[in-house]
Amino acid sequence: MSKQTEQVRRTTVPQIAARKGGEPIVSLTSYHAHTAAIVDRHADFILVGDSLGMVMHGMENTTGVPLDLMIMHGKAVVRGTQKALIVVDMPFGTYEESPNVAFRNAAKIMKETGCGAVKLEGGTRMAETIRFLTERGVPVMAHTGLTPQSSHVMGGFKTQGRDEETWGAHIADARAVAEAGAFAVVLEGMVEPLAAKITDQIAIPTIGIGASPDCDGQILVLEDMLGLNPWTPKFVKVYGQLGPMIEEAVATYAKEVRTRAFPGEDQVYR
Repeated sequence: MSKQTEQVRRTTVPQIAARKGGEPIVSLTSYHAHTAAIVDRHADFILVGDSLGMVMHGMENTTGVPLDLMIMHGKAVVRGTQKALIVVDMPFGTYEESPNVAFRNAAKIMKETGCGAVKLEGGTRMAETIRFLTERGVPVMAHTGLTPQSSHVMGGFKTQGRDEETWGAHIADARAVAEAGAFAVVLEGMVEPLAAKITDQIAIPTIGIGASPDCDGQILVLEDMLGLNPWTPKFVKVYGQLGPMIEEAVATYAKEVRTRAFPGEDQVYR
């Protein structure tokens, strides 16, 4: 088969699961086709995160993100990619009520977007739902530690595990989702030694965000690491400064328009 006709195969859930203890897993969020196409060349999986409510739509937190919005952005990311596994967040209120409700909404996400897996927040309390979904053919990525959808209950976005007495509950959460059938778990906003300990004790890959470099993989919000979010969390390393670049480009464009210097003679159709 020629290179021109050879089909690119997407990374699968079993391939991600098999990376436990191996080569670190690379992941980023993406919410639109053109950035997804760039990330796709480098990431093992792409998360269409409900963080899009905050970084794209100006919401105060993630709890107001509707299911249809996740599906719309999920479709765009799937269309823009070929290689990475696409995981779509289940937004607040779409899975907590019961396993049956969770299955109905997860199936809708997968059918309408073409994604390969869904992600939901919660540890021990969501184990029954994770088991219900995975037994019915829905691959689930779990998410424990700092869970943004529960920020109202937690009293904000607070680092988890600062008090070593709480470690047992966090370890129990990670074990519960692993035993329930999750193929990987995001550990967010967690002190480094706790995240490292969880990574060592469970059989599925851990994906860190503001956690330990010893996790089996890492994920960041794309807008955060590109310098597009003015409220970038302190744990994020900013790899680019696109915000100032965009500001400069827009300001230059506005100046040229106002002084009639744009468009130039060679940019006008005659």
